[in-house]
Amino acid sequence: MSWIIIGVGVLFIILGLVCLFSVALGLPGTWILLGLAFVIEYTDKWFVGEGVQTFPWWLLILCVVLGVIGEILEFFAGLLGAKKGGSSKKGMIGALIGGLVGAIMGVGIPIPIVGSLIGSLIGTFLGAVVGELQHNPELVFKETMKPATGATIGRILGTLSKLPIALVAWFGLSIAYFM
Repeated sequence: MSWIIIGVGVLFIILGLVCLFSVALGLPGTWILLGLAFVIEYTDKWFVGEGVQTFPWWLLILCVVLGVIGEILEFFAGLLGAKKGGSSKKGMIGALIGGLVGAIMGVGIPIPIVGSLIGSLIGTFLGAVVGELQHNPELVFKETMKPATGATIGRILGTLSKLPIALVAWFGLSIAYFM
């Protein structure tokens, strides 16, 4: 192995750790990690030689499937948290939409990297409150707290459920790089 190949591998492992940290913050670290792996795989022909694979295709496909499973877990964990909190369908939909809008708006929060997560959690909470109030306009704000809190806790647990999946993908790709 040349020093360039080893250097790229070490850089991939370090950037992969950063991606793992970003998953815990609610950012798409698994997808960034996979993007890096696909870039390395695509550029292999120039640095390693024609016909040489750094990552087996089955491993890349498995990591993509794991990433999709992580997204599904995150999605349903938020809905399940809202439901466990006694939310109506409108409250669950509000939590989902609020979380997405909050994540996008959270990019503007002047706390580096964490702004998106904060925005997502605030958006999930407020979306559930608005959804509950739409479902039953006679509710008072205090009565919407339990479903909104459940949705927010579900969102946190859903985000954290993606971390072990990202860890498996990073570990598998890191080992495969040096095999």
